[in-house]
Amino acid sequence: MTNSHSAMDYFAAKLAYQMSPEDLDDAQLLGAAPIVVDTRSATAWSHSHIPYAVHIPAAEIGVRAPLDIPDEDADIVVYSWGLGSVDAARAALTLIRLGYTRVRELSGGFEGWEGHGFAVETAERDPFAFTDSLAG
Repeated sequence: MTNSHSAMDYFAAKLAYQMSPEDLDDAQLLGAAPIVVDTRSATAWSHSHIPYAVHIPAAEIGVRAPLDIPDEDADIVVYSWGLGSVDAARAALTLIRLGYTRVRELSGGFEGWEGHGFAVETAERDPFAFTDSLAG
């Protein structure tokens, strides 16, 4: 069985435009991490997020990115909840349309990061608060 060019192109692009949680953790440990952008809701961000990430909700990326990330050549990795969420992909597309040149998506999103057991930052919160609003 021979591989088609479209399959090779797909997997080459996937590797070029995604970063694994392991690679991000390694980059953070080496002090060479990209700018990490959490595109989830404010509620989700305040509950927990990847260390050193900046919070720019997907719906605000077009307005806030030029202010918060003025360097269009910065290495940027965006994430949302996980495999079922497309917010990070939408944010990445918006960043590329704005002229950013080095944009990738965190494979597996926040769920992938947390599922690998990597550190998360959390805010002080009421342990009895409902978490239903986190998926926003």
